[in-house]
Amino acid sequence: MKKFGLATQIFIGLLLGITVGALFYGNDTAMAVLQPIGDIFIHLVKMVVIPIVVSALIVSIAGVGDIKTLGKLGGRTILYFEIVTTIALVIGLLAANIFHPGTGIDKSNLEKSNISTYEATAKTAESGNIADKFVHIVPSNVFQSLAEGDILAVVFFSVLFGVGVAVIGEKGKPVLQFFDGVLDAMFWVTNLVMKFSPFGVFALIGVNVAKFGIASLIPLVKLVAVIYGTLLFFVFVVLGIIAKMSGTSIFVLIKVLKDEVILAFTTASSEAVLPRIMDKMEKFGCPKAITSFVIPTGYTFNLDGSAIYQAIAALFIAQMYGVHLSIPEQITLLLVLMLTSKGMAGVAGASFVVVLTTLGSMGLPIEGMAFIAGIDRILDMLRTSVNVLGNALAAIVMSKWEGVFDKEKAKRYIDFIKKSKAA
Repeated sequence: MKKFGLATQIFIGLLLGITVGALFYGNDTAMAVLQPIGDIFIHLVKMVVIPIVVSALIVSIAGVGDIKTLGKLGGRTILYFEIVTTIALVIGLLAANIFHPGTGIDKSNLEKSNISTYEATAKTAESGNIADKFVHIVPSNVFQSLAEGDILAVVFFSVLFGVGVAVIGEKGKPVLQFFDGVLDAMFWVTNLVMKFSPFGVFALIGVNVAKFGIASLIPLVKLVAVIYGTLLFFVFVVLGIIAKMSGTSIFVLIKVLKDEVILAFTTASSEAVLPRIMDKMEKFGCPKAITSFVIPTGYTFNLDGSAIYQAIAALFIAQMYGVHLSIPEQITLLLVLMLTSKGMAGVAGASFVVVLTTLGSMGLPIEGMAFIAGIDRILDMLRTSVNVLGNALAAIVMSKWEGVFDKEKAKRYIDFIKKSKAA
């Protein structure tokens, strides 16, 4: 495997996983063998994410040391996220209205999956109000937030701690050096973990194909086609325009993040690539202070792929049950999705739960989601890759907006990638 690059190794793992899963469809023994391998990889990834986010934020914020600059960056970042996410939701709703993926679906031909766990989570989320979502950002116990992987609460604490380290001056230097060392060490660990990724991808894909079978896609092929087509349109048109306005190209960004996009696609986990995106965007010319703040925050506020999926899935259920939603009702749906999607960070199957919560609040039949639960993994794969690209591009946009993007560094890194490929 050493002859091949990481992207090639992951792709081989994907193909082998699909093949093995198809051969052992419905075989519980095969799934029991593969599942631990996939679980180990996901655990390894989760193990490195929080230490990297915490140390990177503290090092970068303490390096900035200016609360006004930080506040300005935070305000601009949230504004950008809200605009792009709203565009993603609107495009999702338009696609569902144009292509009608749920019209004419025969529910009797669809296999129903158990979604009781998701329903319980959705009911808990529905019971909270907007104020609760803001309260949740501030951790009552930072160690509990660290243990639960609550990214937004961790970001909030790390930013405050970084400001504190900067303000105390000389006394803060040993703390800064400590976290700088932690950051370097964790990047080394991340590179080690990534060497295991082809095996993790093989196991994760193998289990899903063995569990649901490729045949589960057939009745819902139109839904998959509409969601995939819309996601690709968003990447190459919307993100492409934003990239062009930022002085770069979406194709260059994809080339830079090729390994990470493929890994995000195959594992359906954006956490798996968070440390490497931060590292690569810094090498691409974005300052550490920008990447360390913008990218982790984007994992809560800037999930463009998930937004498109949520909009299409909600209208798919309405269409499948023959419920017509007027334009005012669809605007309400848009606003509800904007709110519910922000409160689901760190929740397992977050996008799925967002749709359930939205359906419940709109009076639509939530049991309809049971019909697409079996193929949610297939839908999750591309929407995760789009989330990754959207957040990486956000770091470039913010760096340009702040006037600190290093064009020469970006050019050197692109030249380095080209030489590495040639070698």
